[in-house]
Amino acid sequence: MENKRPEWSSYISFIIAAVGSAVGLGNIWRFPYIMGKCGGAIFLLVYLLLIAFICVIPLSVELAVGKSYKGDPITIYDKINPKLKIFGYLCLITSILIPCFYFVVGGWILNYMWIFLVNSIPADFAQYFGTLNSNPIIPVALTLIFLLISLVFPFIGLNKGIEKANNIMMPIFVVMLIILAGYALTLPGAKEGLEFMFKPDFSKFNSEMILLALGQALFTLSIGIGIMMTYGSYLKKDVNILKSSYTLIFFDTLVAVLAGIMIFPIVFTNGIEPTAGATLVFISLPQIFLTLPFTRILAFVFFTLLFFAAVTSGISLLEASLSCYSEYFKMTRKKAAVLVFILTSAIAIPASLSFGMLSDFKILGKTFFDFLDFSTSNILMPLCTTAICIVAGWIIPHIKQEAFGINFYAKILGFLLKYILPVILLLVLILGLR
Repeated sequence: MENKRPEWSSYISFIIAAVGSAVGLGNIWRFPYIMGKCGGAIFLLVYLLLIAFICVIPLSVELAVGKSYKGDPITIYDKINPKLKIFGYLCLITSILIPCFYFVVGGWILNYMWIFLVNSIPADFAQYFGTLNSNPIIPVALTLIFLLISLVFPFIGLNKGIEKANNIMMPIFVVMLIILAGYALTLPGAKEGLEFMFKPDFSKFNSEMILLALGQALFTLSIGIGIMMTYGSYLKKDVNILKSSYTLIFFDTLVAVLAGIMIFPIVFTNGIEPTAGATLVFISLPQIFLTLPFTRILAFVFFTLLFFAAVTSGISLLEASLSCYSEYFKMTRKKAAVLVFILTSAIAIPASLSFGMLSDFKILGKTFFDFLDFSTSNILMPLCTTAICIVAGWIIPHIKQEAFGINFYAKILGFLLKYILPVILLLVLILGLR
């Protein structure tokens, strides 16, 4: 007898897991970084409008398709039309490649947690970060450790592994974030930081800002990877998809805003640029922590916060590919987990070494790490998102009722899905290739 497909044990467990997938490193440092680059509050306003009225469409569609067709991305596209399986494979490739560079950053986080835990704190973090990544062994080992930590939960299964991990980690993550944001509000630069976040300067509005905000929104919601399709396939029949999508968007955006409240007062208090990207987290902020009271405690809590964000996202990334191997390719979950570990390790190791001994190895002028980031964020994710929107809008139009309902607002979303969103996404894809 065929085993019954697993389901979320409760609606709350699904929301927590979906939020855990969406809330990752992008919320903690990428969102404040892009917001700082695009003028603060005006970017936040554009971002909120786009995520609420545009990005909710592909998110709802992915969940609805998963819920209706019950399967991994390859199986789902195969059920719709065998000729569309190529898009399922693209989802699989995307979910394989993203962890290969994402988990390198996870390894850095483990290292920083350790040095603050044991009080082995360097005086110069710029020099330390460079030395760490030039080492041919430690970053690779930490990347593989982070991979193992993330893989153990999908290996165990949906209810006992993924659900339990998120149900424990996400509440701790939120508490830590609130504590750090509250502490940041006591700093001298808090007023300036809050004004930067919430007092829009409309003169800074431009078209590039719209594309950056849209790209960030799509990235943070885990759209175009197959994750939400997979998570949607575990939903029960009575779940309201549009309501679930807005619930997910609300909590994901709340975390991003809290991250800004945590970061910007620190930035303005110490006169540093919030546009420093990865160096903001691994060089500038750690250096600032050295000047604050309770250095070790604050820094350890901060990097533990990052750890939980990275692991909950890592779990969902691995589940997206693991479900394809176990369901479409008929592997046992154990064999699928071993294959995921081997494939991810084989690609993640050179990605980790691209900051040191492989720094001169370039693909299209980019290090291997940057090439993985570029190809997934700028090509594969927009392409997969465009594909699911076209399929839902034109090939299986009945899915619109499952995704949006049957009221007037649903008709507007359906029109946007069919005629407007594919054009916007293709534009994002084309501009992302520049």
